[in-house]
This record gives sequence, C-alpha cells and structure tokens, in this order.
Amino acid sequence: MPLTDPEKLQIVQKRVFIKKVCRECGALNSVRATKCRKCHSKNLRLKKKELPTKKG
Repeated sequence: MPLTDPEKLQIVQKRVFIKKVCRECGALNSVRATKCRKCHSKNLRLKKKELPTKKG
C-alpha cells in the first residue's frame, strides 16, 4: 500500500531513515549515538535515505 499523503510519508521517513548504522556489526543506533550500542565501535554512518523503487 503506497503512501500518498505527504505528511504521513514524512513521518515514516523520519522513523525509518533517521538512524545510524554500525559499520562493524550492522546494528541500528540512534542519530545522536557516538558509539555502537552493541559492539561499542565508533565507526558509524547515517542510514541511506532512499525509498526502494519497484522494478517492472
């Protein structure tokens, strides 16, 4: 079910995409995190902010 309401789409994007990913173990972390919650590594990156598109 695709979202067409821009307000709801913005809420979903905030919840899904605004996170940090650990490059060591792949765990999702808070945006404010400086160390991984799982392996305590400082090697974090922001999650990619692209919605998947259907190939057809």
